[in-house]
Amino acid sequence: MILCTAMRTKFELAQVLERFGKSLLEHHKISPVQTKTLLNILQCRTADLGGHQEVCDSCGVIRYSYNSCGNRNCPKCLAAKQMIWVEQLIEKTLPINHFHIVFTVPHSLNKICLWDNALYYNVLFRAAWQTLNSFGYSQYGLQIGAVAVLHTWGQNLTLHPHLHCLVPAAGYDLKGKWKTAGMRQKYLFSVQQLSDTFKGKFLDYMKRELRKKNVLDAFSDDIQSAYRTDWVVHSQPSLAKAEHVIRYLGQYTHRVAISNDRILNISKSQVSFMAKDYNDGAKKKVISLDGVEFLRRFCLHILPQNFVKIRYFGIYNPSYKSAHQLQFVPQTIDIIEKKQKPKETALQVIFRVTGWDACKCPYCKTGKMITTNAMPRIRSPSQNMPKLLSDKLL
Repeated sequence: MILCTAMRTKFELAQVLERFGKSLLEHHKISPVQTKTLLNILQCRTADLGGHQEVCDSCGVIRYSYNSCGNRNCPKCLAAKQMIWVEQLIEKTLPINHFHIVFTVPHSLNKICLWDNALYYNVLFRAAWQTLNSFGYSQYGLQIGAVAVLHTWGQNLTLHPHLHCLVPAAGYDLKGKWKTAGMRQKYLFSVQQLSDTFKGKFLDYMKRELRKKNVLDAFSDDIQSAYRTDWVVHSQPSLAKAEHVIRYLGQYTHRVAISNDRILNISKSQVSFMAKDYNDGAKKKVISLDGVEFLRRFCLHILPQNFVKIRYFGIYNPSYKSAHQLQFVPQTIDIIEKKQKPKETALQVIFRVTGWDACKCPYCKTGKMITTNAMPRIRSPSQNMPKLLSDKLL
C-alpha cells in the first residue's frame, strides 16, 4: 500500500499562527470575527474539519484529503472562488470598452477605520459610486455603472483601504437610449476633477455618519488633516476587451492580505515575506516583522461578518439590469447570449482554466482518485470559539 499526501508551500500562515498566536492573544484584543477567522485558518485542511479517503482506480495509491474551511480570509480557500467569479463576470460583462479607476483615502483617516471599519468601508463605496455616477450624468448625460472591489492592505500588510472600480464606457441617457462614452479618450473622466469630487463627498458623508454617532469631535483633527491633503484617484487608460479587463480585475477580488507563497521564512521571533515596493519601481523586497506584529497587521484586514466587498452599481446592478436588459443594443444581446455556457462545477472550471485535474492520480498520472471513505470532523463548529482557539494554540 502506498500513501500519498498533497503538496504544500514550505511556509504557511497557519504555521505563523501556531508559533505566535498565543502571544497575539496575550497582548492584543481581537474581535469574535477575527477569532473565528484565525481558528478556521488553523483548522483548514486538517483532521479537525474531517475529510475523505481516496484510492486510485489504477495503481491503488491512497490519499487522505481534508476539508477546507471556506473562510474568505484563508489563503488556501480562494483560488477556485476567484476563477469561478471571473468566469461568471466575463459572461455578464458588456462587450464594450472599460476603464479601471482606483479610489484611495489618505492614511490620516485610518484612525476612523480602526474605530469602525464597516462604517468606513461603506462610506468609501458610497462616495466612490456617487462620484462616478455624478460624472456620468454631468459629462455624458448617461447612467453608467461600476463593479467595485474593496482592498484594505498594502504590500507590507499596513492598513491601506482603496477601491478598484471597473467602469463601462457606456450607459443610458435620460430618454432611456443606449449610448457609448469616451470611446476616443485616453481617460473616461478628468483625474483631477474625480479626486476633488471624491474628496468632498467622502469627507461630507463621513462627517454625517460620525455626527450621528456623536463622535465627530473625537475625529475632528483627522478630518481637518484630510481636507489639507491632496487626494489622488488613479485612472488607467481604456482596456478594450471586456474579458481582458475582468481577468485583470479578478486579481484583486478574492485575495487575502498575505498568500502562503509570499511567506519566505518563520524564525523564533520574526516572519519574513516578499513584498513589492511601489515607491521603488515595484521591485520585490524582503520584509521581516515581529511575529505578533505580523499577525496583528493580518487581523486588520479581516472584514466584518457578512460584509460585502464586491458591489455592483448602476447598469451592472442586478436589479437595474433585470429591468433594462431588453433595451440593450441588439448586437450586445447577441454577444451575451453566445457567451452563455452550461453550468460547471468548481472542479470543471479549474480544469478548463488551469488544465489541472484534481481527480487524476498524482502518483501514476493515469488513474482517477475514487472516494472510498468519509472522515467526520473532530470538533463541533458550535463550540466556544475563543476557548477553542486558545486550546488550539497551547
